[in-house]
Amino acid sequence: MIELPDLVAGGLAAGTLSALALGGGLLRLRRQQTRQRAEISALRTQLDGSLRAFTAEVEHLAARRVPAAAQRVAHPHLAVPGPLQPLTVGTPLGIALENVLLALQAEVTSQRTRVDAAAQAGMRGATREIQAALYRLQDALRRLQQRYDDPELAQTLFQLDHENEQSLRRAQVAAVVCGAWVGLAREESHLVDAVTGGQARLAGYQRVKVHNHLEPGTALVSHAVEPVAIIVAELLDNALRHSAPDTDVVVSLEHVHHGVCVTVDDAGLGMTRDERDRAQRLVAGDAPILLTDLGDPPRMGLAAIGRLTRQFDLGVDVSSASPYGGVRAVLRVDSHLLSRLDPADRPPAPSAPRTTRRSVPAAPTPMHAYGTQDAVPDAPRHHTATDENENGNGHGEGDGNDGLPQRRRRRTRPAPAAVPEASAPPASSRPARRPEEAAAALGALQSGTAAARSGAEAAPAADAPTAAAHDTDHTHDEGGAAR
Repeated sequence: MIELPDLVAGGLAAGTLSALALGGGLLRLRRQQTRQRAEISALRTQLDGSLRAFTAEVEHLAARRVPAAAQRVAHPHLAVPGPLQPLTVGTPLGIALENVLLALQAEVTSQRTRVDAAAQAGMRGATREIQAALYRLQDALRRLQQRYDDPELAQTLFQLDHENEQSLRRAQVAAVVCGAWVGLAREESHLVDAVTGGQARLAGYQRVKVHNHLEPGTALVSHAVEPVAIIVAELLDNALRHSAPDTDVVVSLEHVHHGVCVTVDDAGLGMTRDERDRAQRLVAGDAPILLTDLGDPPRMGLAAIGRLTRQFDLGVDVSSASPYGGVRAVLRVDSHLLSRLDPADRPPAPSAPRTTRRSVPAAPTPMHAYGTQDAVPDAPRHHTATDENENGNGHGEGDGNDGLPQRRRRRTRPAPAAVPEASAPPASSRPARRPEEAAAALGALQSGTAAARSGAEAAPAADAPTAAAHDTDHTHDEGGAAR
């Protein structure tokens, strides 16, 4: 039998082992709890940091990025700040924040367009009433000008009419910017009349110098007359406003390959590159025009030009400098907007500058009495078999029966009736001849003289007086033409 002391010793040993095992388990559990507490603390710290970073990112979004994104809708050159933490770019959080900005910009653009359209509609209605009142006032002033012939009163009425014309131009420009019709329907008019009509609507119109180099009769189709007058008036207004009052604004009207160009040069300070780019965007008319883009107070001249260029297929360029140091503005009117009027039936306005270009006749006539149109160098004609048979070698000579050159008789013109000396036009009033015409006349004189001399040698004696008479008459005519 096992004795009691042995049992006690065995129980104590077992209890000791159990206590040791339990203590080890408790120690491991405590260590595990410590690690878990540390991990939980680290996670809590990380979560708190993420929460603070997200809060800061949202605050940055609301304070900096959202206002910048809203301003970028109206000012595309502004930059929108990025997130505070560059590591968020491309992450779900960063993508979500960018979507917020895009949705905000889309909504701001939509609301801005809607509000601006409502403002333009209200302004269209107001300017329509103002235009009607100004037109009535203009008619009343014109009737007073026709009724009274007192010089002092006429001058006062003219000044009032000019002030009314300027107010009417401003109302018309505002209406055009808001999408209204130009306000006037005109018939076909000379292009120079449209330019001077735009000039007459301005204060300081005396400083504008117009140089007309167009062919006589160059006109505009009816629906392009008023738009061209408005555009020219606005270009001239900008040139007059931004140049010194003691300088001139030079306007040139020139033919180009695809139509006509109206060039406006001023001697002002010019524009910076950003100003020139903005002005070119406005006059191009490619982007929609909002009133909020035109400043406070709104400057509508370039915006009105952009509306008209897009609506009537015109072209305006303000991207270059003038030779005088200011700005050069060029209005291009394409050929499909041009027409032609007979200057004799419908001449331009008396105040319009005369053209410096000579009119080219449809069928050129010889400028001398010798020969016919066949001898005119600037009107060449094609030789045919009939011509060869009649003229022989094509130079007015033929082979006779004896093989000798024969002189072809030319028709003599009836002598002009005697013109009284008092009714004869003075020599100074005769138009100056071009160098080509003078050279043609001199060449015809020399050819005629040589032909007459050869004919006189070969002709019978009975024809000698006739040839001499021809030589005398043609020498006199060609000498007068050469002068």
